[in-house]
Amino acid sequence: MKNVLMFCLSTILIITVAHAQTIKEEEEEENITGFQKYNLFTGAHLNVGFNPGNFSLGVGPYFGYSLNKYVDVAVGLNYNYISQRSQFSSIRYRQSVIGPTSFVRIYPVKFLFAHAQYEYNFIKYKVLPGNGLPNQSEKINVSSFLIGPGLANGRDDGRSFYFISVLFDVAKDINSPYTDLQGRIDPIIRIGYNIALFEDAEPRSSKKRRGIY
Repeated sequence: MKNVLMFCLSTILIITVAHAQTIKEEEEEENITGFQKYNLFTGAHLNVGFNPGNFSLGVGPYFGYSLNKYVDVAVGLNYNYISQRSQFSSIRYRQSVIGPTSFVRIYPVKFLFAHAQYEYNFIKYKVLPGNGLPNQSEKINVSSFLIGPGLANGRDDGRSFYFISVLFDVAKDINSPYTDLQGRIDPIIRIGYNIALFEDAEPRSSKKRRGIY
């Protein structure tokens, strides 16, 4: 798992450094400045997490802006339901998680991206001991930092596209909804659809520079 996390971190770092200068030069060459409404997008993801004894299912709508052909940024809201079972007893755990989020995606090529996301989660936590014992509940707040690679389908073709990613919570908070009862990080698989809001408003010259024509 450590090797996986190091790979993800290294990927994001390498991509960022390798393309920073290229992005600057291309933006200067295109001479496009200021807010452009055709760079706005929305979308949503569905995520599934799994590990022995653990299951999670969630959804997250978002709204964002393409800074250039390499970088997307967005804000959104996540909701997750998590079920966990102890390997050593009949105790079960349930979590309802909701919270704001923001993320950045970096595309070295149109079909591959590195994803980094911050979440602040409000968690309603339940313990179900069974055997006639009363249930227990509490509310906690937890920050998470998710990173990982992803694949996109047709981002340069009008920017409405499907995607899939695999993310890991490298913050590793003991109360993270993305870790199991032993504190191990659960991989989170996310699939979703990204929708360009003003595709028809984009100038043909800009599309040509992005390789659509």
